[in-house]
Amino acid sequence: MIGKAEKWKNGKLEGEISRIIMVHKRPDVLTIAGFDPCGGAGILADIKTFEANKVQGFGAVTGLTFQNESEFEGVTWINAGDIIRQADLLFKKYKITMVKIGMVESLDLLVKIIAHCTLHTAHCKIIWDPILKASAGFVIHNGFQYDKLIAVLKNIFLITPNMEEVKILAGENNEMKAAQKLSAYCNVFLKGGHSRKKPGTDYLFFKNGKITSFQPKKFTVTGKHGSGCVLSAAITANLALGRNLQRSCFEAKGYVTQFLASNKTLLGYHKI
Repeated sequence: MIGKAEKWKNGKLEGEISRIIMVHKRPDVLTIAGFDPCGGAGILADIKTFEANKVQGFGAVTGLTFQNESEFEGVTWINAGDIIRQADLLFKKYKITMVKIGMVESLDLLVKIIAHCTLHTAHCKIIWDPILKASAGFVIHNGFQYDKLIAVLKNIFLITPNMEEVKILAGENNEMKAAQKLSAYCNVFLKGGHSRKKPGTDYLFFKNGKITSFQPKKFTVTGKHGSGCVLSAAITANLALGRNLQRSCFEAKGYVTQFLASNKTLLGYHKI
């Protein structure tokens, strides 16, 4: 038995195990987002989603929020230098080509974060979930200066606003016109969970002008705190796995539907 153990440790089997581990290495994905103590939204929700979607997740915190799934009392922002310092060591050690960005203090900060990500990885894809208001109702941003926003969007691969957010961002009263307007600068995934006309129907506006819709599946679902974070994180994970944008959005919608159907509380369960 001792001899066999030594062979396992020092012989060909050891090399075989190393080869298998390398073959099954998961893609490295980074989220730069706020910290939600209850874990339903922000960086903790993103990491849970990454793990469940079979990518290796890392995170840098942009702000410490004081909230649970039904109350939001405020946020203490992390300065740009400390956010970048968190991300630097991760970029230094891991091959990160996909970055999901969530809650940020300002567009100026977002510009700095994006510039730093692309400095480390020239072809880094940025997915931004433009959080303007917490699900508990706390207003984080009333909007952004449009010219500045457009300059930022030109360096982003995909944004994932909901129906209200996209109208505020684009300065349009109609969500479809608003999404189409922004898609001149980057891809736009318009979340339809809050739609009154077609609840649960999402739309992907490609930068090239193509539009694809995603119909809701027939599940009994309950609204969840952080579902927007989960969706954008799931899209990011699927992109990291090598799927194209349309397939990534389709798979992510399926995942978030399971998340919404997982229980009847405001905090959903992540399934691996």
